[in-house]
Amino acid sequence: MKAYKKYFSTVALIWAGCFTVFFFGYLLFLAPQYSSKKLIENKLSDRRQRHESITKVAQEENKIRAKEEIERLRGRLNDFVIDFEDSANLTFDISQIAGDKKVTAFSIKSKDTGAVSPIPNCEYICESRIEISFTAGFNQFATFLNALERHHPVIFVDSFAIGRSRQEESGCQATLSVAMFVKKQQEQEL
Repeated sequence: MKAYKKYFSTVALIWAGCFTVFFFGYLLFLAPQYSSKKLIENKLSDRRQRHESITKVAQEENKIRAKEEIERLRGRLNDFVIDFEDSANLTFDISQIAGDKKVTAFSIKSKDTGAVSPIPNCEYICESRIEISFTAGFNQFATFLNALERHHPVIFVDSFAIGRSRQEESGCQATLSVAMFVKKQQEQEL
């Protein structure tokens, strides 16, 4: 029994020594690494949260910026393109400009067989062409032409011809070929 006692006490001393060595080894080597690991994990978690919030803000800013850009471009489009429904009023607008500039013998006729003609490779807009004839002095012609080119939406003056008036009064006979861009009429979705 004494041999067992000596054997157990030796094993207990060896185990106690190993435990003490492992305990101090843990305190010296592993405990600092564990706290360092926790600190790095906290920093990483903080940086991930900051990255996600910055990404969300950037996405929202990009959405807002994209919406503003779309609205700005729609405004620019409206400077050059007239709605299909408003294209009938354009003749009235041109007649009103002619009346304001006091041109005489004023007439407008469509150059197209239909109201609008398609533009190749263009899905959303088409073109409307009209011919304007009138009699006016050179200054009246210039002011009328200037007023047409400043019209909103833009009216493009493709060509014009000025000739002597057939009447005895002073003035020139002018013919303008103009074009406008018109939004295509969209089919109603059911």
